[in-house]
Parts: sequence; C-alpha cells; structure tokens
Amino acid sequence: MAHTRIRNEWLERHQFTLRILCVGVVGLLLLATVAIRLFYLQVMHHSHYVILAENNRLREEPVTPPRGLIYDRNGVLLAENRPSYELVIVPEQVPDMQATIAALGKIVHIEPDDINRFDSLLATRRPFQPLPLRTELSTAEVARFAADRQDFPGVDIRATLSRYYPLGAAAAQAVGYVGMVSTSELDKLNPAQYTSTSEVGKVGVEAFYEQLLHGSVGTREVETDAQGRPVRVVSYTPPVPGSDLYLSIDMRLQEAAEQALGDNNGAVVAINPQNGEVLALVSSPSYDPNPFVDGISQEKYAALSNDPNRPLFNRVLRGQYPPGSTLKPFVALAALNYHRVNPLKKVYGPAVFYIPGSHRPYRNWDPDGCGQVDLAEAIMVSCDTYFYSLGLQLGISDMHRYLVDFGFGQPTGIDLPHENTGLIPSPAWKRRMDGHAWYLGNTAITAIGQGFVLVTPLQLASATATLSMQGKRYAPRIVMAVKNPLTGALKLLPPQPMPSPPEADSGAWKLIIHSMREVVANPAGTAHAISYGAKFSIAAKTGTAQVVAAPRSLHGEGPEMDLPKKLRDNAMFIAFAPVDHPRIAVAVVVEHGGYGAATAAPIARKVLDAYLLHTAGGNVTEP
Repeated sequence: MAHTRIRNEWLERHQFTLRILCVGVVGLLLLATVAIRLFYLQVMHHSHYVILAENNRLREEPVTPPRGLIYDRNGVLLAENRPSYELVIVPEQVPDMQATIAALGKIVHIEPDDINRFDSLLATRRPFQPLPLRTELSTAEVARFAADRQDFPGVDIRATLSRYYPLGAAAAQAVGYVGMVSTSELDKLNPAQYTSTSEVGKVGVEAFYEQLLHGSVGTREVETDAQGRPVRVVSYTPPVPGSDLYLSIDMRLQEAAEQALGDNNGAVVAINPQNGEVLALVSSPSYDPNPFVDGISQEKYAALSNDPNRPLFNRVLRGQYPPGSTLKPFVALAALNYHRVNPLKKVYGPAVFYIPGSHRPYRNWDPDGCGQVDLAEAIMVSCDTYFYSLGLQLGISDMHRYLVDFGFGQPTGIDLPHENTGLIPSPAWKRRMDGHAWYLGNTAITAIGQGFVLVTPLQLASATATLSMQGKRYAPRIVMAVKNPLTGALKLLPPQPMPSPPEADSGAWKLIIHSMREVVANPAGTAHAISYGAKFSIAAKTGTAQVVAAPRSLHGEGPEMDLPKKLRDNAMFIAFAPVDHPRIAVAVVVEHGGYGAATAAPIARKVLDAYLLHTAGGNVTEP
C-alpha cells in the first residue's frame, strides 16, 4: 500500500516536471520569437519605422498669408481683413461625415448653402486638409462647440482673417470681391499656394492682382495627439503677406460722381489725361460685395442676377453703347488727318440729308436744320447733316482706321479683367456678320455715332483724355502704387504710353479742342447751360444715342419724353478741363436718360467741380 502511494507521488512529480519543462520551452520559444521580431523592427528596419512614427506624431500644415489690403490714392481703406472664427473639418479624421455634420448642426447654425460650399471644397482638396464648414462663427457658437469638442474628432475651431469691404457698394465695380475658389480656378492656380486658401479674387482689382494680393503660404510642423489635434508647434516658417495696393481712385470724387449719377442707370469715368490714372469709376446701380466673401446664398444671388437694373453688370468695362454725337470730334479729326475737309468752308446743314441716288431721308436732330456752318460750328451745334456728308467724304475705311488708332474697337489695356472691345464697323466685318454689302447709308450714320458702332464708357473717357492731350495717349490704369509687405517700401507704377493717333497737322488738334470749348462757352453750343458759374474752362461734346427712331428735340420736349423709359435715348457726354492744361477727362452715360445736354452734361459738371474745386488731386499717402 505504501509502495503504491510512493509510486503515484513519483508519477505526479514527474508529470508536473514535464509540464514545467513544456511550459518553459514554449515560453522560451515565444520570447525568442519576440526577440527576433524586435530585432527585425528595431535594428533591421529601425529608420523606416522611426519615420512612420514621426509622421504619425508630427503634421505639416500650411499657414495662410494675410491678403494684401486695398486703399484709394489718399489712404482710404477699401478692402481689409477682419479676425474671425471658422469651423473646420479634416475629412480623413471623420468616420461618418454626414452624422458629424448633423450633430454639429445642433451646436452651431449650419445652412444648406454651408453644406453645399463644403461639398464643393471637399471635391477639390485632399483628405488631410482642413476645410471650413461654417465661417464667421459668433462667440456663443465658439463657446458651445468648445464644451463638446471631445465628441467631434477631426473637427476644430480655427482663427482666421476674413475679407471685408468697409465702404460696401462704393467703388465695388473697381475693387471687386473675393469668393470661394472653384475647381476650374484651382486648375489655373498654383496648388501649393492655395492648399489652405478657400478664397480667390473673382472680379475687379481683387481678381486682376490676385498673385500680388495673395502672398506666399508659410508652413508649421505641429505635434498631434491620438485624435489628431495639435499639441504644440515644432517648427514654423512664416507666410509672406500679400502686397498692399493703392488705387488711383479718389474716393471723394468717386462718391461725388455716384451722387451726381443718382438713381440713374449708367456710368461715369474720370481719367487724369496726364498719365492715364482712373480717378473715378462708377457703374450704377452697384452692389455690396461683402456677401460674396463667404459664399452668397443662392436666393440672394438670384435676386441680384434677375434684377432688371443689372447691379452686377460693370457698365464701365462691359457696357457697349452707340456713342451718338460724342463721336463727332474724332470723326472730324480723321477727316482733317486725311485732308478730306476744308475746316473753314461753310456749308449748308439742312434739316434732311439725302445720299446721292437715294430717296431715304437722314434727319438732323433739329428739324430746322443748322444753317451755314463750318467744321467747328458743326461740332458746336452738333449738326448731323453736316457729318452725314463729312462721313461720305471721309469714307468708312479711313474712318475705321483712324478710330481704331484712337483706341476704339479694342481693349484700352486697363488693369481690370473682363473688358469688352466695343465695335468700329467695317465692310469686311459686315460681310462676316450677315453676308451683306456695306452701304453708303451705313457710312453716314457711323459718322454720327449711330448704326453698328459701339463704345464702352471707359473707351470714351480714354479717347477724350487722348484728345485733350493732342494725341498723347496712355493706357488707363486703376492701381497706382504697390507696397512691399516685407520692407514697407511704396513703388509707384509708371504711366503706360500707348501709340498716338496719326497727326497730319498739329493745328487739327487745336481746331477740334476750340470747337469743343465752344460747345460750352458759346450760347449756341449744345452744352452752354453747364457753363454758368464755372471757375475753369471746359471742352465738351454732347451726345444722344437713339434706342428707337422717334422725333426728338434738344431739351427733351415732345414725343420722345412720352415714350416708356426703356425706349428713350441714352444720354452721352464727354468733357475735359481745364482746356489749356487738362487735369481731368470725363465720360458720362445715362441709360434711357434722354438728351445728353439735359441729363448727362450736368452730371459731368458736378464731377468736374468736385475734382477741380474740392479735391487736391490726391497723392499716395500712408493710411
């Protein structure tokens, strides 16, 4: 019995020992496997996994540069950057985007337009880039999100700068605005510079000078926690801010021109003839650019787009109008240049003109005719029948050539986008357009600025500036100085000379300028009414561009005023002053305003007064 017990105890101890040995062997094998794996990871592939670990811990983020500011010539701030907060999402860190946005909507106010804008950005950016879902958060919204921040991995509040236009609609057509960058725009931009920028210049100076205003993106390397949120900044390369721009516009004159134009639809352009600087650029009605910055709602955009007054349409650059009689001084210069007229010879200006061999009447604006007039008098009283005949003497080919040399029918070269070319017709153009021949009647009505000819208000102002300088021509420009963001140095941009129109006789310039002076100074001149109380000499030309054929009279009386406004003539006017040393050239267009002398001329006089009597001309100054 004792023997059996001893044997059983020995067997148990033996089995226990075997088990211990097995466990020990398995343990040793596992330790060996771990050791081999550690050797493999930490020795053989050490550098590879160190890089991966660092990349998981460190993240390089772009730093958006502050956008350059925009001032007028006297330092009045037109476009600035205001501090704001935006709610951003890093897509790759959000497991369920739809659920996350729905939950965020219970904390901060999110509109459908916000979601649409976010989806548009999502399609153009990489998953690791933070995208704004809501901009311009209130302090209450920031506080509410901060309280629940831990529940939203990949979502954060980011301090940023938001574009703001303190003067609203004033000068909006010149300054323009920024908006959310589109896929097509991103394809044309440097991706490295727009990885953290969701806004880009859309129109105006903001668009034309996008590269200068944007600046250069900086970088920062941040250490992140397990949820990808920044813990500390490891390294930082500061961005280069965008350059500040000083416009040639004088806001005192700009506001005076806007007030003078009033509720009329139209345009006013004022240029310094000495260098091409645009002093005022008014397109009425205008609009407030601020809603466009963070993405205007579809409802608001539709209201602006469908407005029959077209506030978004830049009439100065894109409006194309028959110039009416404002073209006559340039046609007269062409005739003098090509020696097709004796300027001193008086000829009879009847009430009706007939082209030889035709029975179609071409009427004068004054049903009593003009009487005996020479070239200067024909300009002074705006004799249509004189210019019908003059146009036939000149011929459409020479007329076309000279007007193009003056800058009509082509872009002026202004530093703004989306400029229309206008149109100076020719026989070749007409055949291309409708397959028909050019008729003498086409030449006759082109000579008085009607028919197919179209000009923009900017072209008209630029040509008037060239005429005032007796052929010395400059490209209009809107930016006059650029401020270096690093040194603070201000660089004035030089004038841009353009080819001058042909000059056969220097006396021709003086004759035309004298005749335009008589338009105002002479009691018989069509714009004599604006001469009263003037403290400087004015050279000008009235124009009335017909929308429909109807009897008309100089002072807006009679059947024309009985027409619906949309069928009334466009009122046109050009002027420069002082005559002997021009400092300002002006073009005014009043859509359906009736007669240039009655409607557009008084507006121009107010602009001339505002500049020559109430401003100093303005120099670039620090804000």
